[in-house]
Amino acid sequence: MKKILFCLAIICASQASYGQSSRPIQTLDPAMIASFAPTGTLRVGINLGNPVLANENPVTRQMQGVTIDISQEIGKRIGLPVKLIPFKTAGNTVDAVKTGEIDMVFVAIDPIRGADISYTPAYIQIEGAYMVKANSPIKTNEQVDVSSNEIIVGKGSAYDLYLTREIKNAALLRAPSSQAVVDDFVSGKGNVAAGVKQQLESDAKRYDGLRMIPGRFMVINQAIGIPKARPQYEQTTAYLSGVITQLKQSGFVAQAMQRHQIEGAKVAD
Repeated sequence: MKKILFCLAIICASQASYGQSSRPIQTLDPAMIASFAPTGTLRVGINLGNPVLANENPVTRQMQGVTIDISQEIGKRIGLPVKLIPFKTAGNTVDAVKTGEIDMVFVAIDPIRGADISYTPAYIQIEGAYMVKANSPIKTNEQVDVSSNEIIVGKGSAYDLYLTREIKNAALLRAPSSQAVVDDFVSGKGNVAAGVKQQLESDAKRYDGLRMIPGRFMVINQAIGIPKARPQYEQTTAYLSGVITQLKQSGFVAQAMQRHQIEGAKVAD
């Protein structure tokens, strides 16, 4: 009897210690894991086109950022190695989800993408903003959607999808990627540039004669997405949604943003 009680005490102590870590105490359904990562490795699409989410360290050439930290944490929780696959645009990561090339992606919640992708709740919110030339007569966001304006935006980005739905009068011009927006804008394409506020502000430092329009034209909710084509995607989405909720509540996401010096975004409610 004493031996049984001793063993139970060890188990309880082990569980208590384990509960102090970032991983939840729960048994994961093997069928769900097999559906989530059928190759035995969690393949994650990383969008390097959005500096709020991830970037490449110029010295080590390793990817770093909030999405990298979250990916590694999920890999630890499900007990699988993580393979980070870089993409230049969000649109490319979405295409990779559709073809089954990757198992998980970090993208903006959008109804069009939602036809093929199942989303968790948002983990961070990012502002979309406009940029114009310093001598532009445009002073406010409300002055952008007129027939005389041409807005340049990254093809397939969340901003492209949003503006395609919302812009009624101005013309939309599409750069190959979000990173190319400011370069194309400075070269003479369009008279308004649209994109991630932080990205535009960073790119503007490379040129003279540019200014941001105050405020924002949209808020983008960034979330984890997985392919709906997988057999247990609903169960997997529920699990990942619980993980994201925990990471927000515990301060994990906020600490990652601080560690990577992320500005122009906030932890989603």
